[in-house]
Amino acid sequence: MMKKEEGRVTALTQLEQLTRLIQKYQKSYYDGEAEIGDAEFDLLWDELKALDPANPILKKVGADGVSNTAGTDGFPKAKHRIPMGSQEKAANPEEFRAWAAGEGRRFIVQYKLDGASLELQYEKGGLVRAITRGDGITGDEITANALRMGGVLPALAAPFSGGVRGEVVMTHAVWQEKYTDKANCRNAANGIMRRKDGAGCEDLKLIAYDAAADGDDGFFKDEKQKIAWLEKQGFEVTVTKEFSDPSEVIAYRAEVAAMREYLPVDIDGLVIKDPATDMSDLRKARPEKQIAFKFDLETAFSILRAVEWSESGATYTPIGVVDPVRIAGTTVQRANLNNPDMIRSLGLMIGSAVSVVKRGEIIPKIEGLAPEGALPAGSLPAEKTAILFPERCTSCDTELVDGGTRLYCPNPGCPKRLLHRLEKWVSVLDIRELGEKLIRQLFDKERVRQIADLYTLEPEELAEYERMGELSAAKVIRHIRTLRTLSLAAFVAGFDFEGVGETIMDKVAAAGFDTLDKLRAAPVEELAAVYGLGEITAGTIALSLTETHDEMDRVLAGGIISIAAPPAADTQPLRGKSFCFTGELVSMKRGEAEEKIKALGAQAKSSVVKDLSFLVTNDPESGSAKNLKARKLGVAIIDEGQFLELLKNPGGGSDSVKKGEQGELF
Repeated sequence: MMKKEEGRVTALTQLEQLTRLIQKYQKSYYDGEAEIGDAEFDLLWDELKALDPANPILKKVGADGVSNTAGTDGFPKAKHRIPMGSQEKAANPEEFRAWAAGEGRRFIVQYKLDGASLELQYEKGGLVRAITRGDGITGDEITANALRMGGVLPALAAPFSGGVRGEVVMTHAVWQEKYTDKANCRNAANGIMRRKDGAGCEDLKLIAYDAAADGDDGFFKDEKQKIAWLEKQGFEVTVTKEFSDPSEVIAYRAEVAAMREYLPVDIDGLVIKDPATDMSDLRKARPEKQIAFKFDLETAFSILRAVEWSESGATYTPIGVVDPVRIAGTTVQRANLNNPDMIRSLGLMIGSAVSVVKRGEIIPKIEGLAPEGALPAGSLPAEKTAILFPERCTSCDTELVDGGTRLYCPNPGCPKRLLHRLEKWVSVLDIRELGEKLIRQLFDKERVRQIADLYTLEPEELAEYERMGELSAAKVIRHIRTLRTLSLAAFVAGFDFEGVGETIMDKVAAAGFDTLDKLRAAPVEELAAVYGLGEITAGTIALSLTETHDEMDRVLAGGIISIAAPPAADTQPLRGKSFCFTGELVSMKRGEAEEKIKALGAQAKSSVVKDLSFLVTNDPESGSAKNLKARKLGVAIIDEGQFLELLKNPGGGSDSVKKGEQGELF
C-alpha cells in the first residue's frame, strides 16, 4: 500500500512539469523554432491527459496562441477550406484492431509524414494562398514562402477550386548538408517555412496527401482516386497502399518501421483510412474514419556518465547524463531517473550501461540496465562509481530527507520553497502580468516572501522596479487586486502542497471536506480513506495545512480572495456521473460541454473506461474505437440531442436511450 501511494505522489509531482513542457514546446512551435516533433508532442499530450484529463492547458493545445489579425511573425491570418483536425491514434496493434473491426473492411494506408502541415488553396486552378495548420480552423498565410518550396504548384492543369493538403518536409540529405544545428529535419522545416524573408524555403518540399473541392463533396469518390488525381496534377504524393485485412496492415507497419531510418524523409507512423471518401467525416474535429497508427517507441542503449539533481520547490530530482544517443529523431544526453528508490532498485552506478526510452513522457527516461551485450565490451568503463546523493539544501542548508520516492528539503521556511509557492499561486490565479522575473525581484528584495504580501503592494513602489513604470505598475496591481472567488480545490492548490493539485483536492471536497474549516479539522486517517489518496498524501495535506494556516488566513482576511461556498446537493444532480465526448459537437465546443457537466456535479473523462456513464457522439453507429469499447463495456452512447436533454432535465433521465443495449442512463 505504501509503495503504491508513493508512486502516485511521484506521478502528481510530474504533473506540473508536464504542463510547463506543453506550454514551452507549444510556444516554440508557434514561434517557428519547434524543439520537438509531432510524435514526441503527442506523447506529452497523452501523458498529461492520462494524469489530469481536466487540465485547462489541454484545451489550448493546437491553438496559435495569437489573438489578433497578424499571425506568427506578422503573417496574416486565413481560414482553412476544411478544418485540419486531429486524428484518432492507435499506439499498438490491439488499439488498431479495435478501430479496424468489421467484416469486409478494406484499408488505405499512407506514410504519416513528420513535418509541418500546409493547405494550398486554389481557385479555378490558380494558387491563391498557402496556410499553416494553426489551430485547425485558422492559420498563417505564408503563400510567398510556399511558392519557393519544391512540390508547390502555382497552377494546376485542371480548373480546380478547393484545397490541397500536404506536409512540408526537409530531406535527411539537405539537413545533413546545411542544418545540423537544428535538432532534426522537422524542426528545421518548421522554422524555415515561417521566416518572414523566406530564406531557406527552397530547401523544403511539399508532399501531398489529401484534397477537397469547394461545394462538391462528390468530386472525389474514394481515396485512391484522390491520390491519382493529385499525381496527375503534378504533386509528389505520400506512399499509399491498400490492404484487406488488419493483420496485413500490422505486418506492413513492422516492415516500414524497420526501414524508416533509410527513407529520405522522416515519418512517425502510418495513416489508415477507409477507402471511400467521406467529406462529412473529414470536417469533424477528430475524424473517425481514419486513424494514426504510431510506431513503437524507440529504445536506445548508452552509458551513465553522471547524475545531476534538478531542484523544483522542495524536491530534488535525479537526472542522468548519458553518452549521446538518437531517440525519436532527437539526440538525447539527459534522461530522467525519477527518484532515489529507482537508483537503488536498479543498482545504478556511474558507468552503468542503461536503457533510455521516451515512454509517455517527453523527457527521456532511464528505464533500466541495458541487456548484456547491448553495447560493445570495449565501450564500457573499467570501473564504476557510486551515485552521490545531495545531503543539504542548496538554498537554506537544511539536511535533506530521503523519502525513497522523493528527496526533499523539509524546512517550511526554505527560500526556494517559498519562491516556488509564490510562482504556483500566480500560475493558479493566472495573473499573467506578474511575470517570473518581477516575482524574483520582489522576493530577492524581501518585499514579497508570502502570498499575502502580494496584496500589500502599492503601484508607487512597484513602479521603481526594473522595466516597470507607472502605467505598467498600475496594471499589475489592478490585476493582483481583482476580486476572485476560488473553489476550495483551487485555493489549496495555489499554496503548492507537494504532490497535491486541484484534481486531488476536488476528490477531497467531494468526500465532504468541502470547506477550509472542515479540511483543517479532518483527521489524517479520514483523509486517507478518501478514494485515491492514501496515507502519504493525506499526511502531506494535514502537515501543509498546519504550515500555511496563518498565511491562508492573511490572504482571506484581505477581502480580495474568497473561497466559494460548497454547492448544495440539489444544484449538482449529475454528481457521481461521468461523460466522455468524441467527435465534434454542433451546439457548443467540447470544453463548454465539459464545463456544463462539471457545474452539475459530473466528471469529464478523456477515454472510455469501465465506470463511464455516457459516451457522447453525433455518430453513435460508427465503428470508432471509443464506440466499440463503449458497447463492449455497456456504457450508454448518446448523441448531442440526448445530451442537451440531459442538461435541461438532469434528474429525469432519457427515454431515447435503449436500456440493456447501450447502458442505462440512471
